Amino acid sequence: MKLFVKSILLILNLILLLACRASTQSKTKQSDTFEIFTSTHHTSILYNREASPLDSITSHLLAEDIFKVTNYKPEVITNIDDAKGHVIIIGALESELMNQFLSPYDYPLEFKNQWESYLYKTVSNPNKNINKAFVIAGTQPRGTAYGVFNLSKQIGVNPWYWWADVPAKKQSELIIKESNYFSKEPSVKFRGIFLNDEDWGLQPWAAKTFEPETGDIGPKTYTKIFELLLRLNANAIWPAMHPSTKAFFHYPGNAKMAELYNIVIGTSHAEPMLRNNVDEWDKAELGGFDYKNNKNTVYNYWEDRVKAAKNIDAIYTIGMRGVHDSGMEGVKSKDEAVDLLDGIIKDQRGLLEKYINSDASQVPQAFTVYKEVLDLYKNGLEVPDDITLVWTDDNYGYIRSLSDTKEQQRTGGGGVYYHASYWGRPHDYLWLSTTSPYLIWEEMMKAYVLNNKNIWILNVGDIKPAEYNTQLFLDMAYDTSQFEHIEAIPQHQEDFFTDIFGEDKGKTIADLKTKYYHLAFERKPEFMGWSQTEPTTQIHKSDYTAFSFGDETSIRIATYEAIEIKVKSIEQQLPEELKSSFVQLVSYPVEAASNMNKKFLYRDKSMAYTYQGRTSAYAYRDSSNQAYKKIASLTEKYNALSNGKWNGMMDMKPRNLPVYQMPEIVLYKNSSEDILGVSVEDTLKTPKGISKLPTFYLNNSSFHFIDVYLKTKEYTKWTITNIPEWLNISKSSGFLNFENSLEDRIFISIDWDSWKQSGKPLSEVITIEAENFKKDIQINISESYSNLTKNSIIETNGFAIWYASSFNKNEEKNKAFWKPLKGLGHSQHALQASPLTSKSFSDYNNAPILEYQINTETITNEAILTLSALPTHPLTTNGSVKLAVQWNDEPVNIIDFKTEGRSHTWKQNVLSNTSKKQIQVSLKNKGQQTLKIYMIDAGVTLDYFILNTSKNKINPYHLGTETKL
Repeated sequence: MKLFVKSILLILNLILLLACRASTQSKTKQSDTFEIFTSTHHTSILYNREASPLDSITSHLLAEDIFKVTNYKPEVITNIDDAKGHVIIIGALESELMNQFLSPYDYPLEFKNQWESYLYKTVSNPNKNINKAFVIAGTQPRGTAYGVFNLSKQIGVNPWYWWADVPAKKQSELIIKESNYFSKEPSVKFRGIFLNDEDWGLQPWAAKTFEPETGDIGPKTYTKIFELLLRLNANAIWPAMHPSTKAFFHYPGNAKMAELYNIVIGTSHAEPMLRNNVDEWDKAELGGFDYKNNKNTVYNYWEDRVKAAKNIDAIYTIGMRGVHDSGMEGVKSKDEAVDLLDGIIKDQRGLLEKYINSDASQVPQAFTVYKEVLDLYKNGLEVPDDITLVWTDDNYGYIRSLSDTKEQQRTGGGGVYYHASYWGRPHDYLWLSTTSPYLIWEEMMKAYVLNNKNIWILNVGDIKPAEYNTQLFLDMAYDTSQFEHIEAIPQHQEDFFTDIFGEDKGKTIADLKTKYYHLAFERKPEFMGWSQTEPTTQIHKSDYTAFSFGDETSIRIATYEAIEIKVKSIEQQLPEELKSSFVQLVSYPVEAASNMNKKFLYRDKSMAYTYQGRTSAYAYRDSSNQAYKKIASLTEKYNALSNGKWNGMMDMKPRNLPVYQMPEIVLYKNSSEDILGVSVEDTLKTPKGISKLPTFYLNNSSFHFIDVYLKTKEYTKWTITNIPEWLNISKSSGFLNFENSLEDRIFISIDWDSWKQSGKPLSEVITIEAENFKKDIQINISESYSNLTKNSIIETNGFAIWYASSFNKNEEKNKAFWKPLKGLGHSQHALQASPLTSKSFSDYNNAPILEYQINTETITNEAILTLSALPTHPLTTNGSVKLAVQWNDEPVNIIDFKTEGRSHTWKQNVLSNTSKKQIQVSLKNKGQQTLKIYMIDAGVTLDYFILNTSKNKINPYHLGTETKL
């Protein structure tokens, strides 16, 4: 009987529960749309004033955003009794406020435990006064904020609306469609930026323009930065810490703003326990920053900060280095440093247990494996398992190491500190933001795949002009699933610029910026002086040549000018409200980079041409000087943008290094009596002393050039005679004068159909004539490859150049393969040894194989094969960057692209974004040669190859195109 009664009661309870659920579901009936602003609906915004202050901040910012779009500003209320009609509800999931609009059945059970997540829900008639509510509920306050700001993006307010003056998209009415949504957890737990090297932009701008009342980067500036971070779905910051800036905690308002905005405060690799040593450690008062000999003082210094910051949401940097980006003081060996660090870490964690949480493992901590710290870690330093190992790049975008299989199992996980701006050797790049988005993708997705996803911090320098790279980095950190394939990068760029400048301009601008990044990947604007720093050296001639490979200097100038012209054209077409954004995001970086290149490449031309006696040398000197002046005027324009809002933000001479100065150009007077001079590409001669152009190859569409130039302040006419019908000549005559025509460039190519009909002559001589002047130039044609198919790789004029992607066989073995990465590298067609989780192949015979077939016309035992890869580092601390190479049937060579520390090789690698290895090979016969590349280490990223068959020729600096039929 009792069992029967219990069963009846159980059934009744179940019926009652189902009835309640049905009632709740009816109460929260979904709707497909929510009208924020129409002719009949004017929304208000409701939040709980007793909840997180961030709810209040985001509620009022959302009201401002809606006003930017519609010119209607919703009323922001905190009393539900005042809510009527259409209402946006902002708050925490399962809060007292939200429970009036949501039931537990409105979201998955596991959702409430997600990190920094949010949901959107449209609820019809939740009470008698509200006919429709749009709910933004977060699992934590930051989750709620992301929900608010992602709604702002949807309605037309760009995250960079303030920092890049992007205007809101005006709308006459505002309706949210398909408004029910659940966000995923962020892919990376802590995601943010490091303000660094702020001396030339952010700090002087804040001190003199934006926050003069503080005279520094203070709470007013940080408020804008924190808002930007939340709009970019980020949550963390390492504050500015250079000598020009007071420590973050110097101004109490800074910490208060971080608390209000729920931003997680961390510090860089050189700043343990939230301290800014540069500003806060007074050596005269405190002594040496030396835990071995001054332990109590250092300990108390850290203790004071931990006590003061106990209510701050923070990630504590653990360990110790010097005061500012230098090695630890007081130790004489690695072993001694490891022993001391072990004690330091124990003491630091003791402070956290004393003041923050009795269980230190519950306090976010980071140990940044940077510079010499990596050596100490490899030397046996044991870091507690719950501390996040934060790996670093080499300051130039190539991560030095990542977590191995064992380290990936750490409860603290791994992370990455990555540079998009840098001060230091071999050269700074603090001025323009030019790090390739494809490189950022390759390195950071590598980090993610290898389970380094607890902390991602990007060194953004002054924030501007690194807007796009910051957006990309943080978007990847927030949702890496959108970036699984490299093809996501061009789409992301297009979306970024389309959102700001519209459908008709977005893709064009994205393509221009892609070219901008690619040109800088070949050589950053800051590196164009071929100088270095620490120690600082003077500028000297670049490695680009004006006389060979189609005139590398002119090709680079022309490529920059082409995008510069398009940029200027777009700027003229834009409405006035978009022009400030365009200058900040597009035209200043592009035009400034172009003119930095012109400044040095015109200098190169001027100094090279003065030895030929060209009067044009003086014109190129003037062009170099004009490029310098143009950079100055562009910078003035930038600092005057938006009615002077950005005055002081842009400095064209960070650190005042030699590369930024107007170059000195010394020219020589021409001693020749000749009025005219002729220069032939490659400056080749026949055995009889006749100048000759590089050889033309049957069915190859290449062309070569001849320069005709004045050598005195005179004028003259010139003509080319003996021109065969099959020769294409861009100009057969001309008139040179000192006023406006100092030189002519003549392009020569072959009309192959006409050549075949003319009896296939293999040599011809054309003549350039002027008054009292005559010069013969020989044209040679080769039929070496007459039987080859189209797109065959060939040696021409002593070189064969081909991309890693131009294989004739890519053989997968043991689930490993060479993965194409279109857009990456000098060739933009790199191949990566994949998957990244693959173990190294000890037996290359069982490894994936790349095979290339190259056709040559030279017989020699001294050809040099150059293999060019990206200068990536081993995936793990004890790894290598190896592959195996076999030329024809010669012995296999094992090649390791690994570099050590700050070696000369590493410096040249990062300045050029290449890692080159050379082997000598034999060409015993003319015809087909075979190159095989065997995978050994995962992560090796091949770019291109050059076969040089001549002892007397240097390889091109500008890769150009492949030598193919």
